[in-house]
Amino acid sequence: MCFMQNIVVLTTLKMAKRHAYEAQFKLKAISYAEEYGNRAAAREYKINESMVRKWRKLENELRQVKKTQLSFRGHQARWPELEERLEQWIVEQRASRRSVSTVTIRLRAVTLAEEMKSEHFQGGPSWCWRFMKRCNFSIRTRTTVAQRRPADCYEKLANFRSYCQKHIAEKRIQPSHITNMDEVPLTFDIPVSHTVEKREPAL
Repeated sequence: MCFMQNIVVLTTLKMAKRHAYEAQFKLKAISYAEEYGNRAAAREYKINESMVRKWRKLENELRQVKKTQLSFRGHQARWPELEERLEQWIVEQRASRRSVSTVTIRLRAVTLAEEMKSEHFQGGPSWCWRFMKRCNFSIRTRTTVAQRRPADCYEKLANFRSYCQKHIAEKRIQPSHITNMDEVPLTFDIPVSHTVEKREPAL
């Protein structure tokens, strides 16, 4: 008899359906939990308390999806045109041998969102990682991180020497009055050791 009861219980569990909740429902539960606590929100909306905790961790992402979206898995892009332009920008930067970090990606994405007037776009870290996954990007160590000379470096050097010689002559500065200062603070682009790069397709 006990064996038969176990079979009935297992069959009932298998037939039980999982409930799918819309994003707006989850946000209501989150708002209630922020005011009264997770346990009270679970009782009010007749859900498990663990679900409330999970939804609260995903609050920023939930506010960026459609209110009627039933699940949040992040597989599809909500702003496909923006991501397409951003992907092209990253490819162009890497083709010019410029390093690209996740921070620069997020800053560029926010700029594009403002230009395209994309609503509710925040460009947070979690969105950035999902974007990279969708576009097959990864973070890799750069094989060369040394700074490259500007194309016009010799021209700038010649202009600097001419500028100095001109002012030395005009001011009649004596060689004994000329000194070389070391450790002069200058601004350089700090080379980074990692960059975002396209993953090679698997063979």
